[in-house]
Amino acid sequence: MFSGIIASSGVAIGNAFVLKEVEIQISDGVLDKAEVEADIARFRQARDSTVEQLEAIRDKTADKLGEEEAEVFEGHILVATDEELEEEVVSAIRSLKPADAALNEAIAVNVSMLEELDDPYLRERVADIRDVGRRMLKNLLGIPVTSLEEVEEGSILIADDLTPSDTSQIDLEKVWGFVTNVGGRTSHSAIMARSLELPAIVGARVATDRIQSGDMIVLDAINNKVLVNPDASALDYYRTLREQLDEERIELAKLKDLPCETLDGKTFEVCANIGTVKDVEGAERHGAQGVGLYRTEFLFMDRTQMPSEEEQFEAYKSVAEAMGGRSVIIRTLDIGGDKELPYLDLPKELNPFLGWRAIRMCFDKPDILNTQLRAIFRASAFGRLKIMFPMVISVEEARRLRAIVADVKAGLGHEGVSFDDHVEIGIMVETPAAVMVADLLIEEVDFFSIGTNDLTQYVLAVDRGNEMIADLYNPMAPAVLRSIKRVIDCSHKAGKWTGMCGEMAGDERAALILAGLGLDEFSMSATSIPRVKKVLREQRFEALHKLADEVMNQPTTGDVQTALDAFVG
Repeated sequence: MFSGIIASSGVAIGNAFVLKEVEIQISDGVLDKAEVEADIARFRQARDSTVEQLEAIRDKTADKLGEEEAEVFEGHILVATDEELEEEVVSAIRSLKPADAALNEAIAVNVSMLEELDDPYLRERVADIRDVGRRMLKNLLGIPVTSLEEVEEGSILIADDLTPSDTSQIDLEKVWGFVTNVGGRTSHSAIMARSLELPAIVGARVATDRIQSGDMIVLDAINNKVLVNPDASALDYYRTLREQLDEERIELAKLKDLPCETLDGKTFEVCANIGTVKDVEGAERHGAQGVGLYRTEFLFMDRTQMPSEEEQFEAYKSVAEAMGGRSVIIRTLDIGGDKELPYLDLPKELNPFLGWRAIRMCFDKPDILNTQLRAIFRASAFGRLKIMFPMVISVEEARRLRAIVADVKAGLGHEGVSFDDHVEIGIMVETPAAVMVADLLIEEVDFFSIGTNDLTQYVLAVDRGNEMIADLYNPMAPAVLRSIKRVIDCSHKAGKWTGMCGEMAGDERAALILAGLGLDEFSMSATSIPRVKKVLREQRFEALHKLADEVMNQPTTGDVQTALDAFVG
């Protein structure tokens, strides 16, 4: 048994299908001058074959997952057709280096350059360059490119990594889950696993060492366990658990069209966090009443330049129309911290989470924010959109943002462009500064949305990505809960509302406390919606309010958990 990082929750039982790359033998000789032009031609043919394959994968992904998910392969095609890469390879071949050695060296140099930047986002993009490079080398050397066509029904994929081209070929009727050695929650394989609602654990490190094709695998992506050839009792337990989860899923599906309402009539709005228009399908299937967080940064990633106003408009319009009049909260570009855009050439910072990110960057690059706001307002004519700004820490920033919004609206009005003049404007509360001046900030905006992922790390001064102090990162800590209470109270006193779009909102146990504190809107991964709705529909608001009062008086995180345990029974 071993563990990793849960990328997409669920339980799967099946036979391992281990994806092992064929070792590529690179030539170490020297070309004759007479062979140079032939090797250059071989390289260009391999490049053209690679582009054809990537275009086919892109088109298949677009049909299966949507245009935005397929966008990553545009980036792959750009890598394959990069003129500088071609110049490097051709130059090396003219220096009498065999084509495969020249290409391998050029890819290695590009990978090395990105790895030296020591940036989490760019490190994960290294996998994309390696993926394209290996594909080109295989085509050059006549090695068959790995295909998932051989996968049999009931398989658990095991790999060092699953590239975007791998995950795009997954047949959901045959593949029931996957485990990889490397990867994180923001890697392409993790993002696609969540889109496909496929149980997955990434970053397991030892998966390909400990598992062979044909091994029986239990993938427990709820408790973060991978069991290899478990005994009969373990198999019986997980088969029973899987049946219970399936039965529970059927029962939970019956709540889809029912309100999130307590036994004594208190209602809450439950919404979905999405990254692309394709995610709307899952949101609707699980009963989302709206979109509480549309992460627009996915529109900006895996490209070589900023998306145009028209591209953004079409994306936002698609989501607005797909939600059919239900609320969609669009968060403006939240880049920085652990998310980078190579084409923006962001500076290296000692403390990127405290640095030039989100609206701070957008203030200094007004064209980015203005273009995005124009696209959002244009799309607002096709649905019920709201705008949310991340990383706001002061009244000055809130006022500046309102002024920018007013200018954008005035410009569109002058051009005769249709838009909703009553789009609500809100901010994410994710810093201690915003918490402390929440009573002042709420006078400048229409709503708050609490981002507990960052708020927890900032309030507790705990880097959420640091494994050495992972046990200190807990949104149920009294300091975090008191921060949340203050934000909700300030908004209600001003006659306005507060939502939450951090991971905490999708935690069933935490939801009991949050509801008792009066949180108005819960936004989470779509698959979490039925469970949160269920637990809140089983309670009386009066009891939840008493629970929240009791929890607020607890001095330690352990005491909070004890009080919650006693309530749940």
